[in-house]
Amino acid sequence: MTDRVLAIDGGNSKTAVLLVDADGKVLAQVRGPGAPPQTVGMKRGLDVFEGLAREAAVLAGLSPDEPIATHTAAYLAGADLPREEEELTRAITERGWSPSVVVGNDTFALLRSGTASGVGVAVVCGAGINAVGVAADGRTHRFPALGQISGDWGGGGHLGEKALWLAVRAEDGRGAPTELLPALLAHYGETSILTVVEKLHFQEVQFDPHALSPILFEVAGRGDAVAQSVVDRLVEEVVLLSTVSLRKLGLVGEPVDVVLGGGVMTGTGETVLGPVRARVLEVAPLARVRVVDLPPVVGAALLGLDTIGASPGAELRLRSAYDDHLPVQASVEVAAGG
Repeated sequence: MTDRVLAIDGGNSKTAVLLVDADGKVLAQVRGPGAPPQTVGMKRGLDVFEGLAREAAVLAGLSPDEPIATHTAAYLAGADLPREEEELTRAITERGWSPSVVVGNDTFALLRSGTASGVGVAVVCGAGINAVGVAADGRTHRFPALGQISGDWGGGGHLGEKALWLAVRAEDGRGAPTELLPALLAHYGETSILTVVEKLHFQEVQFDPHALSPILFEVAGRGDAVAQSVVDRLVEEVVLLSTVSLRKLGLVGEPVDVVLGGGVMTGTGETVLGPVRARVLEVAPLARVRVVDLPPVVGAALLGLDTIGASPGAELRLRSAYDDHLPVQASVEVAAGG
């Protein structure tokens, strides 16, 4: 069998699958719904991954009776603890997509997509927030990233909930006036935020906090102090995640990469990046801080190519297959049911 890597980026809101050969040539890429096994259940989550993987194999012209790849590199949101990574590795191995399997947290894929070696610190702020640090000698630093119980703050969902919380308190008098209130009323098409709350309570309106996060940044950008205070708190958290990892690994004096990614980061421009960069450089003056919007699935594929010992030219070919960070091949949508 020609060496191939099956790369999976399993996020909370979407799943991306990339099939590449050992030379870094893109054979197929498909996308589908988010299906974190820890959230939707192991079987359903892996059924979604398998549907996408099989679709990629068909697009690549593979025979149904041959393994999809030599190696599967699955980097998943929700694979936050070693125990979870071990369970997922066993479950994916049993599916028989490839002879070898590596499962890791999706922050590792972000770090690899933004670096030439996978060394440095990556902070992802999308649906949730997390970070990872990797030193040149292989040492790693991670956070549990289990939400409130593990000290987390941030992520698109959390920011959206905060925006609604502030709007409610502005209307009922418990909080300071804020332009978040009229902005959210316009979003929901209501004249009172308490009406929105009542409809949310009775599930007459779907609550999608991730949709409120961009509104928070938009209002903050217009000079609203209340919304800006939340953005400032997010900046503080991203700086903490970055600098704690740098300190734990002894990298504060090194010319190290600090890469930021996820929907919140890529959608806010300099609003978050500018102050984060300035404050990280106060701690680690040689650091290179930037947002990476290359799809994390590319980082997963690069980690897979590293595992099979692909040549440096394979990385160059894979990266060059992306124009304006969009895959060459059209994606295929797969229903959430798998």
